[in-house]
Amino acid sequence: MKEILLAYQGEMSLKGLNRAAFESVLLKTMRRRLKSLGEFKIYKAQSTMYAEPGEGVDVDAAEERLSKIFGIAALSRAAVCAKDFDEIRKTAVEYLRVPLCLARTFKVSAKRSDKAFPMNSMQIARELGGVLLAAYPHLKVDVHHPEVNVTVEIRDFAAYVHGGKRPGAGGLPVSTSGKAMMMLSGGIDSPVAAYLMAKRGLSLACVHFASPPYTSERARAKVLTLAERLTPYTGNLDVYVVPYTAVQEHLRDNAPDVLFTVLMRRSMLRIANLLCAKEEAQAVITGESLAQVASQTLWAIACTDAAQTLPVLRPCIGMDKTEIMELARRIDTYETSILPYEDCCTIFTPPHPKTKPQLGEIEAAEAAMPGLAALEARAAGEAERIAVHL
Repeated sequence: MKEILLAYQGEMSLKGLNRAAFESVLLKTMRRRLKSLGEFKIYKAQSTMYAEPGEGVDVDAAEERLSKIFGIAALSRAAVCAKDFDEIRKTAVEYLRVPLCLARTFKVSAKRSDKAFPMNSMQIARELGGVLLAAYPHLKVDVHHPEVNVTVEIRDFAAYVHGGKRPGAGGLPVSTSGKAMMMLSGGIDSPVAAYLMAKRGLSLACVHFASPPYTSERARAKVLTLAERLTPYTGNLDVYVVPYTAVQEHLRDNAPDVLFTVLMRRSMLRIANLLCAKEEAQAVITGESLAQVASQTLWAIACTDAAQTLPVLRPCIGMDKTEIMELARRIDTYETSILPYEDCCTIFTPPHPKTKPQLGEIEAAEAAMPGLAALEARAAGEAERIAVHL
C-alpha cells in the first residue's frame, strides 16, 4: 500500500500576493530536511505540501522531521488509492486496522476537493462509517470526541485515507522573516528564545561569550550541544564563540561594582552588533524575561538597548520561569541547559547589582574606560565561527 505525507499550511494561508514565496521556502526546507532519508517527491497542490517517499524510505523518521519544520501547521500520514469508493473502502479497512482495533470510538470525516467525485462529503462519511462498523463491530460512533478520526480527502490526483491530523510546528518557514543574531548562553532561556524566533521565520546565527579560564571547555561544549538540539527546528547554525576574558576583566577592574552586569550586557550587545554586520543580520535576540534578574528590569533593559542601534528581540519577556522550562523540555534543551557548567554571565556578578540604573551614569562609567571599545572590537575579530549541522 502506497503511503504519503501531507503537510498542511496554517498561518501561511493568510498571506497575500507573497504567499508563493513562503510556500517556495517551505518546499525547499522540506527537501533539505528529508534528503538524507532517501528519495522523495515533494510538491504542492491545493495549499497542501506532499512528500511522496520512494522505495525503502523510513516514513516514521520522515514524519518526525516534518513535524519540526516551521510553516507546517499539521501533518497526516495517509494511504493513497484511486478515487473510487470501493477502493476507498478497502483501503480504510486495511490501512487503519491497528488504530481501529485498539480504539473504542471513531468518526469519519470527508473532504471532497474534486467535485467531479459522484458522492458528496456527507455521503462518503455515512457510507464509510457503515463499512467500518461492520468490519469492526466493537466500535461506536462519537462525532464529538472520537479516539480515531478516519479521514478521506478526495483531491486532484487521488484519494487519501488517514487517521486524522497531528499538530505540526506551526509558525512561518525559517528565513522568510530575515536573519538575526541569537545571544546563546548555556542557560535555559536563550535556547527557548531561539526556538520562538525561528518559529516566526527568522534565520539565526548565534554568538556565545566564553571567558577561559573562568569558564571551562565543558561549558563551551554544552552551548554547542544546545545549538545542535535546536537545528531540527532552525536548520544549520553558525555559532560565534567570542573570547571575552579580556573585556570582562577590564570591566571588573574599572567599572563600579553595582553597574557591572548592565555594563557587561551593553558590551555584549555591541560585540553582537559587529557580528551582525558580518552575517548581514538585522536584529539581536536574547532570552531575557522581565524582572527575572537585576539586569532584566525595565531600567536595566533601557540602558542595555541604548548601547547599539539594532532591534533587540526578547520573545521570553512576558514568560515566567515555569513556562520557559516547560517549553525547554518540549524542545529537548532543558536537560542540557541544567548541566552544571557556568557561563560567563554568572562570573564576577556583584552581590547587590543596581536594579534601576540610569543611562547617564552608565555612559559616564564607560567614558572612564577608554580602552573598552578596542577590546570589544578585538574580541569580535577573534571570534571562532563553528558550523553546527542538523
